[in-house]
Amino acid sequence: MTLEWLRRDNTLKNHQLFDGGHFGKGAPGVIYEERAVADEQGKVADGLYSAWIWLNNPAQYNSYTTEMVKGVIAGFQKASSDRRIVAVVFTAVGDKAFCTGGNTAEYAAYYSKRPNEYGEYVDLFMLMVDAILNCKKPVICRVNGMRVAGGQEIGMATDLTVSSDLAVFGQAGPRHGSAPIGGATDFLPWFLSAEDAMYNCISCESWSAYKMKAKGMITKVVPVLKKDGQWVRNPLVRTDTFVDDGEIVYGEPVAADRAAAAKALMAGCTTDFELLDREVNRLVWKFTNLFPNCLIDSIDGIRGKKKFFWDQMKLPNRHWAAANMSHEAFLGFNAFNAKKETGSDVVDFVRFRQLVAQGALFDDAFAEQTLARPKA
Repeated sequence: MTLEWLRRDNTLKNHQLFDGGHFGKGAPGVIYEERAVADEQGKVADGLYSAWIWLNNPAQYNSYTTEMVKGVIAGFQKASSDRRIVAVVFTAVGDKAFCTGGNTAEYAAYYSKRPNEYGEYVDLFMLMVDAILNCKKPVICRVNGMRVAGGQEIGMATDLTVSSDLAVFGQAGPRHGSAPIGGATDFLPWFLSAEDAMYNCISCESWSAYKMKAKGMITKVVPVLKKDGQWVRNPLVRTDTFVDDGEIVYGEPVAADRAAAAKALMAGCTTDFELLDREVNRLVWKFTNLFPNCLIDSIDGIRGKKKFFWDQMKLPNRHWAAANMSHEAFLGFNAFNAKKETGSDVVDFVRFRQLVAQGALFDDAFAEQTLARPKA
């Protein structure tokens, strides 16, 4: 006996929350693109796609505005609920930056001294991280350039990272008026040793893609420079040996006396993302040839370790972040935003600490003593 007598509704449902209103081609904005899945010989698998979510603000190193954050949330929800999508590729326009975090101009001009407004923004930012961590498809971070500050945080929320060897990675918050509580303080200890996580989090130094690969933070690094048809690895970074004079040098900057020659070599090269895209497509094809439910359950099992600490801290952190917009963030973001006028992107930290030691009132007079003045 068959079950044809059961009442069934076979009309496919649409589970997407957003229309296409959060996407577009203009900058600043977010581009949502579908690419046909193909094997390593280029044969297309009909009806299957990868979703490419592009940060499009290259003039400001792909920093995300409030509207771009909404676009990323919408993009991940769209990809997550689309039956045809095999994997998501999170990347950015241009060859200089994947993302440098929040849009400092917006932070300085609008959000500073408006703590409630910034609290509303942080709610959106945390939904963006959640959208990545909750996506029902594997997420690849295609790093086309620097991934720092908030860009590093949303990058660490993804599942696998493939990177241009010109990219650098790191945090910037404590130098510019914030703390990297958008994921770095939660995720870094899972990627790095406790000491490396601490130092990378608070030093505000940038580490090369090769150094991050050696430390296990990213999956793959590929060259993107080409000269006379040959691939050239980043000449500003040591990749010729692992140890020199007892020190680990792999992924560290070349000696100062070699930097000029390295830059001259780079000037004679073109940038080509062929190998980067090939590696991304290889991963998408690998995912295509796995059971989808087994795949995402395996991914979610690993994501859960990152999400545990993220979920513990994200709500109280949003209140601190909002309050800080009337304190150190007001100074830090405005100093950064006024660099063209003053020549400095940071405050006078010594004077700041001296005023704190004196118990000075945090007011405009305090700010005036710590911010650089506009050049005559």
